[in-house]
Amino acid sequence: MYLWDDYISRIQLRSTLSTATSAAAIHSSPGHSTINISNGSSMKISLYFGNADNFGDWRILIGTNATKKLREFRISDTKKFKIAFKKLKELSNGQFSDENQNRLDGTQSGVPIFEARMQQDLRLVYQIDCVPDHDAETERQVIKIYGIYACTQLNGVWDAMSHHLSGKGEEYVRRCIYRNKSVIPGAKVYVPAVFPREAHDVIVEPPPLALGDQEMDQLHSFLVLDKYVTFSQDDNVVAGLIAKNDVEHVFELTMQERKIIECTTSCYVLGRSGTGKTTTMLFKMLGIQRAWQLHSEDLDIPRPRQIFVTKSRMLASKVEEYFVKLLQSLSLAGCTLEELARLQSRHVDRGLVDGDDVPDAQCGIPRRYSELEDHHFPLFLTFDQLARMIAADILDADHPEAKRIAKLFMQSNDPEALDTFVSFDVFANSYWPHFPQRLTKGRDPWLVFGEIMGIIRGSEKSLEFDVGTLDKKTYCSLPPRSNPTFSGQREIVYALYEAYSKLKRQRQHHDVADRTHAILKTLLDGKSFKGPQVDFLYVDEAQDNLLIDALLLRLLCKNPEGLFWAGDTAQTISAGSSFRFDDLKAFIYRIEVNHTSHIVRERAVSPPETFQLAINYRSHGGIVNCAHSVIKLISHFWPNSIDYLQPEHGIVDGSKPVFLTGWGKDTAQYQQFFFGAPGSHIEFGAQQCRSIFSPSSAIPHMKFTGILVRNEKAKQKFQQQVGEIGLIMTLYESKGLEFNDVLLYNFFEDSSVDLSRWRVVLNATNEVVGGYHRSQLQAPAFERDESRYAAICSELKLLYVGITRARKRLWIVDKSDKAEPMKLFWSSRSQIQNCAPGTDVSHLAVSSTVDEWAESGRSLFQHKRYAQAMHCFERANMPREVRVAKAYHFRELARATVGVALLTEQRQAFAKTAEAFVTCASETPGRERLQYYRIAAECHVRAAEDRKAADAYLNAEEYELAAKRYRKAGIFNKTVDVLKSHSQRISRDCSDELLTVCRLYYCSKDDEKPPSSLFHSIEEELEFLDKYGLDVALVVLYESHGKYVEAGELHLSEDRPLDAIRVFLKDKTNHHAVRRAADILLECLWKHCSFGVARQELHNGIPETLISFSHSLPLDPLSPRARDEIKMFQAAAAEGHDHTTIEALENLAGSFQERNENAPALWCLNHVFSRLPQHLHAKLEDFALFLRKFYTYSHLLYTIASHSDPVGVQGIRRLFGITQLSDDQYVVQPGSFILMTPSAKSTTEGIDERTNPSSYSHGQITDAFKQRVRSYLRHQVNVETRLCYNSKILSQCLLHAIIGSCNYAKCKQQHDSLSSLDSTQYNARIGLHLQQMRILQLVYSAFPEMREWKTIQGGIADWIAHLYEAFFPPFRAQGSLANLDWSSIEGAHDGIRVTRNWVRGAIYSLDPRKSTDFLTDILRLIKLGSIFGAGDALQHANCVRRYRPKTLLRNGDCYIVKDVIDSVQSSAAKSISAGMLGLHHIMCNDVQVNLSVLCDYIEEALSAYVITLRLKNNPGADSLHDAVLPRSWLIRTNKSDARKDVRQIDYLLDGIKYLLEKLRSDSTEGYFCIVGFVGHSEVCAGNLWLMHTNVTPVHRSIFIARICRALCLASHNCPPHNLHCVRLNVRILNMITSLRSNGPPWLTPSIYRRYTEATREQYLRVVVDYDEKHAIPNLVHLVRKGTSLRTSDFAMGWRIEQFSYSELDEIPARFASPLSSARSSLRVDAPAFVPRLTTSSRPKPDHIPPTNIEPAKTHEPARDVEGTLFDNDQVIAAMNEEESAACLIQRAYRRYRQKQKQRSERTTLETERSAIFATCLKHAQTCGFTRGFYRLLYLGPLPHLLVALKKGISTAGFIKAKTKIPGLLLQEGHGRLEELGRQRSEISSTLKQGQDLLKALSPDSQFHKNRNIGDLKHAVLQVEEFLRRIPGDAGGAPEELAIARKAIVTEKQVQHQKKPSLNVEDLCGY
Repeated sequence: MYLWDDYISRIQLRSTLSTATSAAAIHSSPGHSTINISNGSSMKISLYFGNADNFGDWRILIGTNATKKLREFRISDTKKFKIAFKKLKELSNGQFSDENQNRLDGTQSGVPIFEARMQQDLRLVYQIDCVPDHDAETERQVIKIYGIYACTQLNGVWDAMSHHLSGKGEEYVRRCIYRNKSVIPGAKVYVPAVFPREAHDVIVEPPPLALGDQEMDQLHSFLVLDKYVTFSQDDNVVAGLIAKNDVEHVFELTMQERKIIECTTSCYVLGRSGTGKTTTMLFKMLGIQRAWQLHSEDLDIPRPRQIFVTKSRMLASKVEEYFVKLLQSLSLAGCTLEELARLQSRHVDRGLVDGDDVPDAQCGIPRRYSELEDHHFPLFLTFDQLARMIAADILDADHPEAKRIAKLFMQSNDPEALDTFVSFDVFANSYWPHFPQRLTKGRDPWLVFGEIMGIIRGSEKSLEFDVGTLDKKTYCSLPPRSNPTFSGQREIVYALYEAYSKLKRQRQHHDVADRTHAILKTLLDGKSFKGPQVDFLYVDEAQDNLLIDALLLRLLCKNPEGLFWAGDTAQTISAGSSFRFDDLKAFIYRIEVNHTSHIVRERAVSPPETFQLAINYRSHGGIVNCAHSVIKLISHFWPNSIDYLQPEHGIVDGSKPVFLTGWGKDTAQYQQFFFGAPGSHIEFGAQQCRSIFSPSSAIPHMKFTGILVRNEKAKQKFQQQVGEIGLIMTLYESKGLEFNDVLLYNFFEDSSVDLSRWRVVLNATNEVVGGYHRSQLQAPAFERDESRYAAICSELKLLYVGITRARKRLWIVDKSDKAEPMKLFWSSRSQIQNCAPGTDVSHLAVSSTVDEWAESGRSLFQHKRYAQAMHCFERANMPREVRVAKAYHFRELARATVGVALLTEQRQAFAKTAEAFVTCASETPGRERLQYYRIAAECHVRAAEDRKAADAYLNAEEYELAAKRYRKAGIFNKTVDVLKSHSQRISRDCSDELLTVCRLYYCSKDDEKPPSSLFHSIEEELEFLDKYGLDVALVVLYESHGKYVEAGELHLSEDRPLDAIRVFLKDKTNHHAVRRAADILLECLWKHCSFGVARQELHNGIPETLISFSHSLPLDPLSPRARDEIKMFQAAAAEGHDHTTIEALENLAGSFQERNENAPALWCLNHVFSRLPQHLHAKLEDFALFLRKFYTYSHLLYTIASHSDPVGVQGIRRLFGITQLSDDQYVVQPGSFILMTPSAKSTTEGIDERTNPSSYSHGQITDAFKQRVRSYLRHQVNVETRLCYNSKILSQCLLHAIIGSCNYAKCKQQHDSLSSLDSTQYNARIGLHLQQMRILQLVYSAFPEMREWKTIQGGIADWIAHLYEAFFPPFRAQGSLANLDWSSIEGAHDGIRVTRNWVRGAIYSLDPRKSTDFLTDILRLIKLGSIFGAGDALQHANCVRRYRPKTLLRNGDCYIVKDVIDSVQSSAAKSISAGMLGLHHIMCNDVQVNLSVLCDYIEEALSAYVITLRLKNNPGADSLHDAVLPRSWLIRTNKSDARKDVRQIDYLLDGIKYLLEKLRSDSTEGYFCIVGFVGHSEVCAGNLWLMHTNVTPVHRSIFIARICRALCLASHNCPPHNLHCVRLNVRILNMITSLRSNGPPWLTPSIYRRYTEATREQYLRVVVDYDEKHAIPNLVHLVRKGTSLRTSDFAMGWRIEQFSYSELDEIPARFASPLSSARSSLRVDAPAFVPRLTTSSRPKPDHIPPTNIEPAKTHEPARDVEGTLFDNDQVIAAMNEEESAACLIQRAYRRYRQKQKQRSERTTLETERSAIFATCLKHAQTCGFTRGFYRLLYLGPLPHLLVALKKGISTAGFIKAKTKIPGLLLQEGHGRLEELGRQRSEISSTLKQGQDLLKALSPDSQFHKNRNIGDLKHAVLQVEEFLRRIPGDAGGAPEELAIARKAIVTEKQVQHQKKPSLNVEDLCGY
């Protein structure tokens, strides 16, 4: 035992490690010393050299099991440990006594296996092995320790071991057996033998032995899994055991592995799964690091910067952990006992925590690459971590796009940022379902994602495109051999990529390719890495990265010989990998060549070497051979899709994979296979279920059974068949894991590839398969259609992954026919064991211990297989661990819902996860608890539960995140508490920002107080409030100090007028304050109660408050206008809209109009007429008053609508709620009249949905305003017009007026008594019509285009018909033109003008083809045209000149309309006869016509006949002496002409007789029509009709009486002694008497009975008797003064007015004056000249000879009159003159409209600039600006500068108004308080700067009086700087500023012409 005690004492005395160096490894140069630490000899020294004290020459290689046993002895049994230590010492000294070297194997052949006795029942088992020496030149005998076992544990495995080792060859066996001579004679003490290095004859397959499963596992463990370290060579192993540390040690490597480690150049290491690629990488890193440690104290050399990069974070962590343990083992030899003891607590287990959740800062990794220091190296990172660190540095780059993209890749504290990254899971769950089904059907998303990432986006060619993506043409042209996966489906895959790219852009997501391309773009553009580059770069599993990632990694390493690439393209773990190592090598080569061409090196760079590792240290030969056969298949068919490697092989042979076929799901063998014998159900366990780090592959492997299926669907199906039997994983979930036993279930059945394509593998079978020759298998020809079988390549790679998951045993279960081709292929190579039903197969399920379940659960947890880990923890009875795994599982499920499920479902999933982690944290101690709280907080954030997230962050001691989350949740009291309590743990910037936002919040809220003081002083608070515009809090301070004026003005400046009024009214004794309050009150009332606001709105909201303020306002100090306006609003808001309110408003309107204040007057009248009744029952005078007021109201509206610039008038703007912001910017109050839509129901309905004032230019607001007012005018007039139509007042019931009763119950006419029908009512009714026509004309003037509308033309025609009936009532008692008195009609002149225009327009628009009763219409227009001077239009109208209905042509070509026009207007001789013939045609041909209008023309013809006849009979003034005529017969001036022909009277009488007979007839249904109405126009279905009523028998009697009266008067007034008159009288008498009934007299209607009974001499008396009850006298007795003729004497009761005259012209002057007024009134638009021609000059009346008129023959047909009525030449001349005048007017009007259009089309800037220029020009003229350069700048660029400045101020003011923090806080919540605070502070200072500049630069400022151009230039630069500070667009300001800057600031480059040089050549002679 002295040896052990001596060793312990020497370790206690040692404090440092004595290092040995090699001279060959040290290089010296002048000035400094360096060491080539990557040199092979240096690494040998650091890894292997050194001798331990008291150990002999024999090197002892101790295996893993032996080391484990020694560690157990060191902990539990020190005595056994000392015995073992002593035995090892003896063996190292070659003491091979019988006790120390007893052969254990019983074969006595092969390689001997020995045992050394330690105790009675304890043996140390070892062999003498022969291994290469470190110099690689010789081989040396060593002692290999297999383990320490009890005697009962020694079994037959050692025979198998000896047998297997003999397969290395006879030379190897000889060298193991050979012994040198004993160094001590008689004692068995030997020294190791040394042999020359030479090749051995290796037997690959030794004769097999029959071994059980246990023995086979032991053999596999000894020869494959166990690693052998040098125990005796150094003290590190012993020191590790003494320190009780779980460290790892450098173990023995093969020669190939040593070559890789000692390689001094860059290298590529290729090897399949488990061949030791990561081991060589680690050992090389370790050698370099250890070499530096050994020499760093002696030589001043920097630490080598080594980085290990891989894709998996778990792998990086495990490799780092293993590296640290190796490094510790090498360092332990130089440690004291105290130092060794402290190493036990150096590494703290993080517990059940996902490493990806741990922030890089907690792992000791800085955020930026540039922050890396020497002590961080060697560094073990994932590529994602490395890229994030580089991106953090790029974030500081100047390239804005690089900054934007880099933010996406930064590690953020915001959990929601994870949603932007597209991993494969996100692609499969969130993207794939959204692609078209025609593209995704039958395709694997894994393969598609790999193709997109690896080829389209991540290949070398993608760098050739600016967008970093292959275009479609390039991708589709890729060679199918090297890219076979989708060789026949490139078009579809590219379509999938395009769909993916589009959706990714929409979602603003990014993927790994985006990140790398973004970083490369910045680096390749010349941006270098921040921080030094690395010296050595190790990339493990390189195939898991994109090819473009290799470029980034290469750029990171400055040493071209320091690159180490390792991987295998046949085992891709990461989605998106799709490249070969050949591609990688070629790519790196091109990079190096390109790099070398740009730099000069001191020495040549050695090319990289390529190594292949073919020995599989993980699986035995049975599985390795099966897996390699799959690789051979891929290489056979697709040689360019995978790297070519040497065939891999296992060290130990093993059982072949078992292929179970033909087993249906109901087969009993399934149950036995899975669970064992019936009745002994054993669940799939964790037998050997522990995670062991295998340094040979650096991949953790699971020593348990794994059941692998293709996908989730197959997984669920399998679970339904066999239940929850254990760990079932998909192939994707199994990546990165390895299992002792693997069951690959239904791989082929679930394949999307059909059997016909799987059969292609039969081409690679051996010649004979199952008794069949290969040619008989009918394998398809691969070469005929290679693209068809491309999917098989991907399938085989996936199959390879599944096979290589197994380490010991593999079962393949598949019942599909698609499995047969592969089964035949393997069978032909004897690589599987086929098992059919009935075959004895051992069961798969095994039992496990609790510890095994627990260890398996932790291993699965580390691999993120949380569901499986839960299963293991449940079996291990670990409830806390189950809950932790379940919480992580919940998080995986929640993350899977992102982008797939509804947002509510996502949040529910994360909320559930958060609660699970909170539960786990509450029952977990230590740092693990903090991590759970942090994860819970992140999940609460994703669940939108900010309050809970903040609480969780607080529990996680993440105080800054907690404060931020409390702030986001709006819990400011907690935010303040955290800031106050943990200020030391929160950064200063974050604390200041959060404190500012808390101040903003509490100062913006009146109802909340902070938990503690936020300010240190009142001055600080005032400064803060003023800086951020928190005026409400500032007002509170003012009011608290009694400063009401300041408070009120502050309220007003912040647009709070109601508060300002309230504050001002607190001091009513101050008249200034009262007037200020009144001004603000009225301004607000006009703003909120502008024109059009409904009355009910005055009782709600702000208007109600304003009205209440008005009642508390003293009115005495106010002006009359202010008082009346306040009363106006009060009256409108009064309760009950009764007559009193209306009267008050009308009176106020009158007062306003008296003061010429039309705006408030219109407001009042609008409220009066806001709602009109459906029916108006009023008297004539009341209706006239109503129309008069409504006309005033309408005219005010029209005046505003027709105003040239209504918006320019301040009163109009105030009336309609328009606010002017600038010269060309206006806003409209929301809900105001302009934003309403007129409704037929209410003027206040249909309000636009605007809620905020919108800005309009002058042109926009003017157009909208005019259109709105015009539309409203039209709407109001339409309502009023319907009211008029519904009113009875405009028309009289004829029956009621004549006979005193009306039997029609629904009569819509006014019922007036006969006695009330006087001239007053006649003129009043005409006035009503004219007034209404004036009202309608306002609308038509506002809408000129309406006159062309058919409906409007019909309405005008209807009103003309009504007006005609008002002028010419159907019956004489209702009045006539003789009773017309214009003076009694208000607005008569304007009414005449309107009527004249209407009549003229109706004449021009009348179309016989479309009129329902053209004749009636034209007859009305003829008479009205003659009255109102519009008759000239008849000569040019189309209805007269062009369109002539055939029914109105007499004798085939004589147009009766022309006849009637001539009879009324013409002075030609034949005009009266023409009219008689026309009337004859109308009556005798039953032409449809209005009966009343026809009677008017009959009377017109009879009156013309009588007067003309008397003039002919007695020419001169006496011609009408003693005539008794109706007044209406005397008002036509063209009747007094004796030359007119009246010989066609018989035709007229014939027509009248025909008409009377028709009227008298009892069967007249065919002659009289029932009148209907369409709109407001009459529709008649018969011949004779009347307006408003049907033609009843009573109506016929009335019109018979009317005709009889006219005939009687005509007969009475005919000259008695004229023969023609005698015949006429007889005929009239016969016509009238024929109307008597043949029966009793009473059968004749009384209304005309007396006419039928009277003689000619009695006619006048009968007429007088019938007129007795009429209120209007009708007859006039004409008496010439001084005549000698007899004068009749009538009784006084006859009511015949006598009129004395001297000359005939006095008669029309007396009775026709109303018509003269109508023709001459307002003759602005005088009718065109129409000549009245005669064939000879007209003699004086006194000299006209008497004329005998020949009576017309009654039997002769009516013939046309002879003679020409008009001179065509003169007519044409008049038309040409009119046309010239019209053209002149048209040109002038077009010029006017063009100017108006140009003005209206001005932009806002042009308008504002013009206004400023006008101001400048006016100021320059008034102030006497002298001419000069400054004046040019003042009038030229200065307006541009001021426009730019005003635009900027306007924009800044608008932004400031939008950033009112209290309002936005109430509206939007607290989310943007930080941003609002910054914006408010910045915009306030900016706005003040702009206002100061505007004040200084205004046109009338002192600045321009100084006329300093230098100051003006500086001002321009100040304006430029001001505009630059304004966020957003200033609406044209930059352009205006550019103009001003160019003219004022920019220096003019004056080009000086070079003067010609003086020619001195001619002076040379002088």
